[in-house]
Amino acid sequence: MEQIQARPPRRQVGPVRALVWRVAMALGLVALVAVTVWLGRDGYVDDAGGPVTWLDAFYYASVSVTTTGYGDITPVTPETRLATTLIITPARVAFLLLLVGTTVELLTERWREAHRRNRWRDTISDHYVICGYGVKGRSAARALCEDGVPRNEVVIVDEDADTAGEASTAGYTTVLGEASRTAVLREARVERAKAVIVATDRDDSAVLTTLTARELAPRAMIVAAAREEENAPLLRQSGADEVIISAETAGRLLGMTSLHPSVGEVVNDLLHTAHGLALDEREVAEGEVGERLEDIAGQRTIAVEREGTLLRYDDPALGRLQRGDRLVGLPPLRRTRRERRRASGQSPSRR
Repeated sequence: MEQIQARPPRRQVGPVRALVWRVAMALGLVALVAVTVWLGRDGYVDDAGGPVTWLDAFYYASVSVTTTGYGDITPVTPETRLATTLIITPARVAFLLLLVGTTVELLTERWREAHRRNRWRDTISDHYVICGYGVKGRSAARALCEDGVPRNEVVIVDEDADTAGEASTAGYTTVLGEASRTAVLREARVERAKAVIVATDRDDSAVLTTLTARELAPRAMIVAAAREEENAPLLRQSGADEVIISAETAGRLLGMTSLHPSVGEVVNDLLHTAHGLALDEREVAEGEVGERLEDIAGQRTIAVEREGTLLRYDDPALGRLQRGDRLVGLPPLRRTRRERRRASGQSPSRR
């Protein structure tokens, strides 16, 4: 059975680049020894009886750093023996360390990867799991990071190895596998997640993924994307708290912008949380209980969430604010995610 493993992000160094660097270091050590021998060639004796040439110097360097040592070329003067002690011997040791280091690194890579994975599994919590790293998944991850979520708190689940590799390069923890499988979501620690974003390419896989995620994480916020509006009720029945109709939403924005460019620009601006306008959500303060929306100074509320129901600001059923209501609207001043979280005192509630 295939083993599902999370891959926390790390600094990526290409294998070709690492190999070229190590080979260059090894050749540099050989060249250092060869130059040393050539400069002191009058102090070396060749058993063949001839003078020490460039070829002899490189030959001596290669058999010396690899600790082969045939003994056919030997230093005989105090100067060359001192050079052997201070230069050639350290170069030989460095070459051995380079060789042994490469071998040890290859042997311990799996252990280090397992250690990093186990450490991540033990410490991760209140994170965000994004199922699917296509256009929607990338945008969702970028929106979270723009709103202040650290990259190490975002876990990407995707069944395509190349796509998962792109997410890992971007700094996210990745889990390679089909998001609708229980083992895959368990590896992503979905039971500890704060929210799950289902951004798969197909609605049927989105339904299966939502069902699995809700079973494993009954308290997590689940937001799912659907291509067709007719599948939205099925996603909600499967456990999704919110369903975004991607194709219809894009179509409405296109139509709105063609008729009212300024309105479309404002809506598009609201979708980019890193700059411009941004909607805020907070729990009604104790001193605001019993007040009407228009009586709250500086608050521009467009909706109120009450006991799982979203009421627009002009809904006759809204009346006066009640304890536990959550206000959704434009804050007086733009606040960071951390400040909004501190002001609300808790994570966003589910509808």
